[in-house]
Amino acid sequence: LWRLVRGPLASWALFTMVDLGVADALAARGPTPVEELAQQTGADAGVLKRLLRTLATEGVFKEKEPGTFANTASSELLCRGAGPWCDAIVVYGSVYRALAELPRAARTREPMFEGVGGADWWTFLERNPALGETFNRLMQAGAQGRVGLLAGLEWREGATVVDVGGGNGTLLIELLQRRPTLCGVVFDLPEVVREAEQRIDAAGLGERCRVVAGSFFDGVPPDGDAYVLAKVLHDWDDEPAARILRSVRVAAPAHARILVVDAVVSPGNEPDDAKWTDLVMLALVNGRERSEHEWRSLLASTGFEVERVSDQLVEASPAKVSTPG
Repeated sequence: LWRLVRGPLASWALFTMVDLGVADALAARGPTPVEELAQQTGADAGVLKRLLRTLATEGVFKEKEPGTFANTASSELLCRGAGPWCDAIVVYGSVYRALAELPRAARTREPMFEGVGGADWWTFLERNPALGETFNRLMQAGAQGRVGLLAGLEWREGATVVDVGGGNGTLLIELLQRRPTLCGVVFDLPEVVREAEQRIDAAGLGERCRVVAGSFFDGVPPDGDAYVLAKVLHDWDDEPAARILRSVRVAAPAHARILVVDAVVSPGNEPDDAKWTDLVMLALVNGRERSEHEWRSLLASTGFEVERVSDQLVEASPAKVSTPG
């Protein structure tokens, strides 16, 4: 229980280290007395020492000699530009503020983030451009990691892949670069796809990939051979998620594949990060992660047959409509 209770302490300590730029300062200076480190980062020396001392017990930073601290392999990941961890800590720190609303949400199921952010998550990002850029970088890093799930599938030559909610096009661009016989369509809101157009042109994929603007609640581009929904449906509870899938069902021809790239929550009480990110999605946008049973139920209710389920990928096809004999 103590390990769980102290969890927020670790999260906020890491958030503070990133906010102060401590790892960056140590990367530039090497082992540094805490007084000098505090002066460089604008921190109080006493508080900074207590934070560093605590994190060092977990292998994040180390005390080389009394009062002098240095980076470790773990804290080096907190340097800006070193990878997604720095961005993840900033984004999660913003999300975690909403968890103060969890007792209320557990009774009412009302949105949590608006209670602390003064707006829904997406509007909050628009009002805070620096955080929005950080969030976009984090999502882009995640898209690059997920493309391997799709590139490894069997594809018909010349197939058209529609990336529903494709954002700035990162995932589809990577997929088309790995599979040069495919064509693609990035579909997202008008204010989002402008960047996708620029990225597609910069990648030299203008002849194989196009951009379509619109809302997936109103409809999606028709006649695709595959429809990808990557980290889209977990943003929504079952009713709006079903509306999105019904839009895809209307547009998808009988031979199309539906490729849902999302977590599949493990059954029982086995440890699973998805069970924790499920609470993050609840706090952030009233969304949810789903188990295999929940994915099968949601897809069946919207006109799809599930063909395969793996850790991060659900493959489905339009259900065959039986005709009276």
